[in-house]
Amino acid sequence: MKYQIKRHTFLLFSLLLFFFASPGLATETKALNILHRGNSTEPVTLDPHQSEDVSSGNILRDLFEGLVTEDATGELIPGASEKWSISEDGLTYTFKMRSCLTWSNGMALSAADFIFSLRHALDPDTAAPMASLLLPIKNAREVMNGDMAVEKLGVEMPDAHSLIIKLAHPTPWFLQILSQPIAFPVYAASLIKDKDKAFSAGKLISNGAWTLQQWIPYEKLVLKRNTHYYNQKKLFFKQVVYYPIESSNSEFSRYRAGELDWTDTVPPNKLGWIKKNLPGEAFISPYLGTYYYGFNLTRQPFKGNTDLRRALSLAMDRTLITEKILGNGEHPADRWLPPGIMSAPEQSTSNMGQNLKRAKQLYNRAGYSRDNPLHTTLYYNSSDQNKRIAIAIAAMWKKNLGIKVELINEEWKVFLNRRKSKTETQLYRASWIADYNDASSFLTLFTSNNARNDTGYTNPVYDDLIKQIESTMDKTKREKLIRQAEQRLLDDQVIIPIYHYVSRHLVKPDIKGYRANPLDHHYSRDLYRD
Repeated sequence: MKYQIKRHTFLLFSLLLFFFASPGLATETKALNILHRGNSTEPVTLDPHQSEDVSSGNILRDLFEGLVTEDATGELIPGASEKWSISEDGLTYTFKMRSCLTWSNGMALSAADFIFSLRHALDPDTAAPMASLLLPIKNAREVMNGDMAVEKLGVEMPDAHSLIIKLAHPTPWFLQILSQPIAFPVYAASLIKDKDKAFSAGKLISNGAWTLQQWIPYEKLVLKRNTHYYNQKKLFFKQVVYYPIESSNSEFSRYRAGELDWTDTVPPNKLGWIKKNLPGEAFISPYLGTYYYGFNLTRQPFKGNTDLRRALSLAMDRTLITEKILGNGEHPADRWLPPGIMSAPEQSTSNMGQNLKRAKQLYNRAGYSRDNPLHTTLYYNSSDQNKRIAIAIAAMWKKNLGIKVELINEEWKVFLNRRKSKTETQLYRASWIADYNDASSFLTLFTSNNARNDTGYTNPVYDDLIKQIESTMDKTKREKLIRQAEQRLLDDQVIIPIYHYVSRHLVKPDIKGYRANPLDHHYSRDLYRD
């Protein structure tokens, strides 16, 4: 009996020794604690107050945490604040901060950090592209326009763990805004000391579940677990690695090779093959986003020429694009607001034959013909899908109207800067993803003072409609205003809506915790390996 016990003990010890001594097994075990995520494009910045793109937002939600955050289904839950209350008139929000909060460097985080950060986000010197999301706060518009000192912003701190935010008018979606990067806290000492380098590897101080360990541009970003995060027991992975992969086909190949646990998208027309050969790994769900082409309304040929802009929109077969070129369940976009967003009007249907007849009439009335065709440029950021769509649409315009289009693809950061400058673009590819589930998230994009309004569209009537939408609580009246505002955009043909998104991800079978949600926000803290 003693011999058997000793023998079993020896065998167990030998197995343990083999396990820990074997380089292959040790590497495999270590790799289980690392999550590998595809992320479409190189992030423009990791400064939450300068972020405006989806790929940056994906990473920032892992690095930082606002007063309010989201669970795996997209529902709002407590973040840096453990609870809150809202006054009966909807104008005062009172937050009780968690008492154990620290930054990733171990320094205490309090309500004062959020007051500094909200003021910083709205400071005109910051020039935050998404600052307009914070306009519901009392005096925010005056602060952002430079007409009032940042200290006059409607935020106050009764004590280190209490924060009061006062609004200019009731805003039902305000809590959703507080879960967005523009409302994330930033570390004041780093901004003062490191300035532009404050959000680089080795410098970035954050308060979320992860902190930045390494950033190799156009290759990968490595996040490591934030040991000062208050909810350590929630985290499974020790590292999260994001890979900026612009080619959906390249991303798909790396996923099949086992290099990725998660893809940002699925290549066009691959869904049938994936369902057959990778059952249970594809997740397709509704997503509050619209893919569109924007006109530069500040220069020719589209400045002041509504007929020409509408002709281009009517001469496009959106159904062909969604079914033949994309083929992953996307919806043709006859309107700007996507289906499923709160207060969005119903989608209309169009007749391609009638559209083409009308397009030719408008094209001729705008001063163009097959003998005198329009010559224009279309800019798009580099990706297989954007290229396929651009080639198809250029071919439609040439066939239907005789238009000659020069296609120019550019790296993401260069492309964004060109759009903003408005000095060279005529047509450009764009998309808009909702920051919160309400029609105003889409409609405010084209107000005169919105930093993201790359079209240059200015219309006082439209601006006034948006102000009314933001301050109207009556549901019926508000929906009527939303329809009027969207129709004004369509009548002025500010953009060409092309299709409404669906989210498309491939997720390895051993990765658990994924839940579809309409904003397609997925925090690494909610994921684990089975």
